[in-house]
Amino acid sequence: MKGQKIKELYFGGDYNPDQWDEATIRKDMEYFKKCHINYVALPVFSWAKLEPEEGVYNFEWLDKILDILWENKIYVCLATSTAAQPEWMSKKYPEIMPVDNNGLKRTHGMRNFYCVNSEKYRERAAALAEQMALRYKDYPGLVAWHVANEYSTFCHCENCEKKFRAWLKKKYGTTEELNKRWNTSFWGRTVYDFDTIMLPTERNDDDRFFPAKQLDYQRFVTDTTEECFLNEAGVLRRITPDIPVFSNISGFIKKLNQFQLTRNMDIVGWDNYPSPKDDAAFPALKHDIMRGLKDGASYMVAEQSPNQQNWQPYNKLKRPGEARLLAYQGIAHGADSSLYFQMRQSVGGQEKFHGAIISHAGTDDTRIFREFEQLGAELHQLGGQILDARTNADVGILFDWDNWWALELCSGPTKDMDYLLQVAHYYRAFHKQNIAVDIVKFTSDLDSYKVVVAPLAYMIKPGFAERLTKFVENGGTLIGTYMTGIADETDRCIFGAYPGPLRNVFGLWVEETDALYPEETNQIIMNKNKEVYSCSFLCDRLRLENAKALGTYGSDFYAGEPCVTVNEYGKGKAYYLGTQPDEAFLKIFVHKVCEETDVHPVLQVEEGIEVTSRENENGKFYFVMNHNAEEKQIVLPEGKWENLIGAQPENEKLILKARDVAVLKRL
Repeated sequence: MKGQKIKELYFGGDYNPDQWDEATIRKDMEYFKKCHINYVALPVFSWAKLEPEEGVYNFEWLDKILDILWENKIYVCLATSTAAQPEWMSKKYPEIMPVDNNGLKRTHGMRNFYCVNSEKYRERAAALAEQMALRYKDYPGLVAWHVANEYSTFCHCENCEKKFRAWLKKKYGTTEELNKRWNTSFWGRTVYDFDTIMLPTERNDDDRFFPAKQLDYQRFVTDTTEECFLNEAGVLRRITPDIPVFSNISGFIKKLNQFQLTRNMDIVGWDNYPSPKDDAAFPALKHDIMRGLKDGASYMVAEQSPNQQNWQPYNKLKRPGEARLLAYQGIAHGADSSLYFQMRQSVGGQEKFHGAIISHAGTDDTRIFREFEQLGAELHQLGGQILDARTNADVGILFDWDNWWALELCSGPTKDMDYLLQVAHYYRAFHKQNIAVDIVKFTSDLDSYKVVVAPLAYMIKPGFAERLTKFVENGGTLIGTYMTGIADETDRCIFGAYPGPLRNVFGLWVEETDALYPEETNQIIMNKNKEVYSCSFLCDRLRLENAKALGTYGSDFYAGEPCVTVNEYGKGKAYYLGTQPDEAFLKIFVHKVCEETDVHPVLQVEEGIEVTSRENENGKFYFVMNHNAEEKQIVLPEGKWENLIGAQPENEKLILKARDVAVLKRL
């Protein structure tokens, strides 16, 4: 991971010691050592304490804490604290406060309550970043800069509106071009002057009924949030050029285009807070998205919960072994850290019931502390062996934020459209069979993959269809689905029948699409063996040209019509799924496609055992994770294997208890 000073996995997380006296902090150092904690992030929300009045800085309290940390050889990620401006600033400069979707100007309060386009906010944030960088540039324990926190604020103030107009003028040049791209003749929305354009809000309902405008607004927010990050990052890089700079990504990743936002960050870092109801595949998918943001480079899990959270509807305790299992899942998918919110449970406030390594009891005699003592010892034992190890995958799943936004801004064909869950449905079929997958940008080269999956590739950006066509022509296998090839990059529908420029590759066109109610299903009847599977969500009525039908619908007026097809094209082939198949179908389908293309599981194991691998100059490492609630035996391929963190395999057999993990290396 870029700029990594500690030659082992980062282990630790958010620390808020300004809540406690020095005796408590020094006791924490003892606990940290017991757990092999080597990294803390601070002070994420301390702007009010660092700058109690404009231009007056107070760093002495932080100096003392940093001295204690370095005495104990604990490294620090310094946060610029700019996620929560002081109250004096909000009152003195009210233009900093964001305006919500109803046009209501917010008052001082919540964190992340600032307009990213406020010049005054940016001025004061850069000033604080400069003061911190100058003061701590020679601090020996500094390993990274953390800017702001979980960027996600959308603002609808007059300043944002003016900047949006300028952004549109730069993008489209003329109102004629904008009117063409937004198709404003529909519903009589012709724009005569850029200065008359309003932000899409509830006041004009353009946030719901003008998808092209809302799509551009979301792009604008990403652009200006990126500017806001660079405003501080530029200062930090000028003064401390060798220290990596990043901001953490909220687990709710939809709001901002993370491919774009992280391109100017030295590290990708994200906050992993799965629901207790999530299966193993869903956080695994998000981990793989994070790894894909920088084309396979290792990343940071910047936050996760040591125990229960406080903000979910029902805040379940982590079951014995669960926190450790989730930690290794992140590392298994490419993380070079396992970091937590929080080190010590907060005294009060909104997150006082959020779990921590050190609970309110203030003792090391707790179940969670003992689990972290074990985890820390194991990670310390692994040392730097797996740092910067990469995942080698033969399967790529295409993913795109513009596509995500545009799909869900559609009025139709179904209100249940959820792009991330749709991608997860297809990802899960590979994950359950332990087939390594890369999450791939729409703009990426595809030559290294044998199989490419393009779930709901609604938006055809320039060059996208050409890359997919070339991939199949050269011998690749493409899997496409319903809602493919429908709109261009400004959300105008493509004429000439869907899937537009991919029509020849798939060898078919879509005549119409039926939306099913949540309780409705249809059937896929496979032509070869007459096996029947359930399908749901959407049903395309397909007109075949060169494609061959592999399966047909079982009911409704389109019973007997094709719904699963394949088309030989060049040296490769393209499958098309005209409906959402159930998991039983996808299990067999994915297995067949992988057999055809010589794609193999990382290891062949039973369901509920997740296996990934990472490889670097130190060798290939296999992560075996038992997500089951009972003990399992894994039969390993022939040869000698070493478990780097636990009981050794015997006679190529490995016993894993419930929620247990092994990190294996073949000798």
